[in-house]
Amino acid sequence: MTEVSSLTGRLLVATPALADPNFDRAVVLLLDHDEEGSLGVVLNRPTPVDVGDILEGWGDLAGEPGVVFQGGPVSLDSALGIAVIPGEEGPLGWRRVHGAIGLVDLEAPPELLAAALGSLRIFAGYSGWGPGQLENELTEGAWYVVESEPGDVSATRPEGLWRAVLRRQRGELAMVATYPDDPSLN
Repeated sequence: MTEVSSLTGRLLVATPALADPNFDRAVVLLLDHDEEGSLGVVLNRPTPVDVGDILEGWGDLAGEPGVVFQGGPVSLDSALGIAVIPGEEGPLGWRRVHGAIGLVDLEAPPELLAAALGSLRIFAGYSGWGPGQLENELTEGAWYVVESEPGDVSATRPEGLWRAVLRRQRGELAMVATYPDDPSLN
């Protein structure tokens, strides 16, 4: 088996050609990527459910909008917490994924992390790919792979994240941000 170059911490940005409705204009933060597969969360799918309605104590710590996000089509009954914590050392209950971005142990008492949190998002479910599956989708041109920024996790206008991430890229990729929602109306 060939070695897989890790994309952990990078963003997958759905190309306009991606036909899967679960990922239409999705921006996925990869939390884990290795030869065993990939796992990430969709950053731009807010739900109408307030975090405090399902996770007692975490609602006041969630960034705006303080709602649960649909992290992907897999295990929608489970929750993942992602927080940006600046600095070298993170608190107990937080595991660094990439840079200042890390996973929050939602079983830990919220007050354990409250002072250190730069921002927090809660995701219902996740996006997952088996061994080689994501690499095949990349070869087929389903995703753009770009660098993440800590602000991507806490975007206050998540519905505009797809365009914003593309717009900050160089060259032709920035032009994709202008792609119409429905090209047949052009």
